[in-house]
Amino acid sequence: MAKTARTGYCNGSDMLVYVGGSAVGHCTSHTATFASETKDRAVKPVASADLTSGLWKGKTVVGLSISISAEGLVHYDETESGFKELLTAWKTGQPVTVKCMERANDNDPYLEGSFIITNLERTDPAQDDATYSIQLENNGQPTTLDPTAITENVAATPATQS
Repeated sequence: MAKTARTGYCNGSDMLVYVGGSAVGHCTSHTATFASETKDRAVKPVASADLTSGLWKGKTVVGLSISISAEGLVHYDETESGFKELLTAWKTGQPVTVKCMERANDNDPYLEGSFIITNLERTDPAQDDATYSIQLENNGQPTTLDPTAITENVAATPATQS
């Protein structure tokens, strides 16, 4: 399926997160966080440098990580990965496959890989909707991390000239 160029603001409802092969059910929000672990490096400046030049530290990236969180509403007739399915996955203590993608490009995720469910929470307030939240952290390098799979970077295909 060809990607469609889009304009304007990205609607968050167009972005999906899948856990274990199914979209997170009745998802109200999800967040993907890409983090760098850094190390400071302080060196003595050359003798001819200003006195304050030694106050500046260099940084080096020594690790990369991805964490994903999602929230959803508990639904009795859930057909996707709702709280019950996520609890079953968490209970095994095993990694799950996670994919993040645009709704129209479900065969072309921008992020896919092995993740560990680090937190699963359910909230059941009186006279209100029951909700759940999940937090996941990457388990090694993702199999896919492709910014070009996000259509906001895709330009419209020019018409072929005869």
